[in-house]
Amino acid sequence: MAQQAYVTEADSGGSGPEHRESGLRRLRGRLVAGWRGDPRIWRRGIVLAALAVILALVMLLHAQIPNVIGNLGSLTETFLPWLGLFVPVLLVLALVRRSATALIALLIPAIVWLNLFGGQLTDKTGTGGDLTVATHNVNADNTDPSGTAQDVAASGADIVALEELTDAAVPTYEKALASTYKYHSVQGTVGLWSKYPLSGVKPVNIELGWTRAMRAAVTTPSGQVAVYVAHLPSVRVKMEAGFTARQRDKSANALGEAIAHEPLQQAVLLGDLNGTMNDRALRAITAQMRSTQGASGSGMGFSWPSSFPMARIDQIMVKGIEPMSSWTLPQTGSDHLPVAARVKVDTSAS
Repeated sequence: MAQQAYVTEADSGGSGPEHRESGLRRLRGRLVAGWRGDPRIWRRGIVLAALAVILALVMLLHAQIPNVIGNLGSLTETFLPWLGLFVPVLLVLALVRRSATALIALLIPAIVWLNLFGGQLTDKTGTGGDLTVATHNVNADNTDPSGTAQDVAASGADIVALEELTDAAVPTYEKALASTYKYHSVQGTVGLWSKYPLSGVKPVNIELGWTRAMRAAVTTPSGQVAVYVAHLPSVRVKMEAGFTARQRDKSANALGEAIAHEPLQQAVLLGDLNGTMNDRALRAITAQMRSTQGASGSGMGFSWPSSFPMARIDQIMVKGIEPMSSWTLPQTGSDHLPVAARVKVDTSAS
């Protein structure tokens, strides 16, 4: 009798598969109930549909947005992936408005975003490689330079670039990294630490009036590689001037010219470029080098700000070298995340 009572109770109101399926069917029925027989589903939401088309055009034609007023084009390109967040917002509004027109229009920005960034959602990490490099803007106000240096060294990188070094902190970084890296050079506010010999070390003029970029040839077991370290000028968003980046853009052009005249066939650029790969202002660099994150990373690889990364402005780029994997490192005492990459040096190019 007790067993019969239990079966009866379960059949009439239990939580079995049939009951859950019935609940889902009722929920679906409520969602579409207001759509059936409603001729206005095509007339409502015209504004939402228009916004969806505009969003798609902004993402698709971002390179055509002028920089004349407040560098609006570069600002859009810096945070371009985040425009995709407007798609689910518009989707909710379209459902609330019960607009079939808006829902169909939303397919356009969704497809455009996936075309631009869908590939970055997949894991392109490969195996192999013979050289690991890392770069980190350590932040001039870092209160734990020794701990930061040890964290970066723990990545196992063969070559480490540090940016935003201060005169007071340099001895601390040198001491913390000395046991891991036999060779190093500091030029102005940037430095390079290496397990392999350095030669041809020199500052690179990026038209700032002080040194924030350098170049060195690293003799790796697989051959010589030119390594550039750079910290391009910061950009600012000001109410009266918009996105100000004139000095950054000028320095990017100078750095791109220096790399273009590099005599070695294989080169690596490590540093804080204060710009993303989408930013047209970095075209002098990005036109001749590949991003390791874009070619062999997993996800967007955002590096700044470290508390809630929204953009990848810390870059590892290569020329004549094959990227195998790329990733961000754990947070340190800086407002940037360190980034690292594993690459394969072409022995025949040396």
